[in-house]
Amino acid sequence: MRNTTRVLLWTDSPGPYVDAITQAGLAARVTIDTLDRTSQPSDAQRANTRVLVAASAPAGMLSAMPNLQWAQSLTAGVEGWLALPDLPEGLTLTCARGTHRESMPENILGALFHIAKPYTAIAGDNRHSRWTQRVATPLNGTTLGILGLGAIGQEVARLAAALGMRVIGTRRRPAPVPHVAQVLAADRTDEVLAQSDYVLLLLPATAETDNLIDAGRLAKMKPGAWLLNFGRGRLIQDDDLIAAVKAGTIAGAILDVFRQEPLPADHPFWTTEGIMVLPHIGGPHPQRDRIVAQLFTENLALFLDGKPPKHVVDRSAGY
Repeated sequence: MRNTTRVLLWTDSPGPYVDAITQAGLAARVTIDTLDRTSQPSDAQRANTRVLVAASAPAGMLSAMPNLQWAQSLTAGVEGWLALPDLPEGLTLTCARGTHRESMPENILGALFHIAKPYTAIAGDNRHSRWTQRVATPLNGTTLGILGLGAIGQEVARLAAALGMRVIGTRRRPAPVPHVAQVLAADRTDEVLAQSDYVLLLLPATAETDNLIDAGRLAKMKPGAWLLNFGRGRLIQDDDLIAAVKAGTIAGAILDVFRQEPLPADHPFWTTEGIMVLPHIGGPHPQRDRIVAQLFTENLALFLDGKPPKHVVDRSAGY
């Protein structure tokens, strides 16, 4: 009997991954185990799995899988993986970078429109049959600053430019980006903050980005500017943001990610006028597993052929 590669799909939605493997013609080359996230791998699965697909892994699990060679994260962020004390040095870890590209840019545009257009207030007027003349603020001609011009940031830039917005931003390795007027290095973040009417955070969680947006950085922003965080909750110093919004240092913030999720009911973000809490809607959408499955299957084909997969995590960089 031909040897096959043992793959463990540790997810509550294995169907799209099984289908993608079959459609790619790889089913005969692998043996697939499926496991929901509330269950633990059996001794046999720990011993024999070579490829793991999961959102995360608990401490002590990966070191108990002696034949594991590659782990595919279901998410773009991998700080949970990198925080594992027993993450094997030789394990190839890949992330799902770019798989939010269909949904997150639209949700970010929704946040921009929410700020600039008075539809929420008008909906309230409708409930009371009340005609109130309101004025919509144009996005055309304003500046959007994107901290983190990766795949998502570049798609947001394309859409924002189509609306007539001027886009600037930062990137780890500055190089021209379509639809972006200025691409600056991270050490020039303050310049982006000073120019922008809207500041969008799309950075990963690393030691360098922890508490990046603090009182000092908020003071660099325009008094009428808005902060949008669709990156990681750790990017913002919460107390400093609350103080800045209350003091009018900035106009307000729309936040989709937090240090603790769900956000505790007693967190002051909920009650601070000018801050909107979103329940982490940025990336998820009904077909996301299908998109991640396509990326995983492409990587699986490369792995089975002895080639390096896409989106290997740079552990020193943190993503």
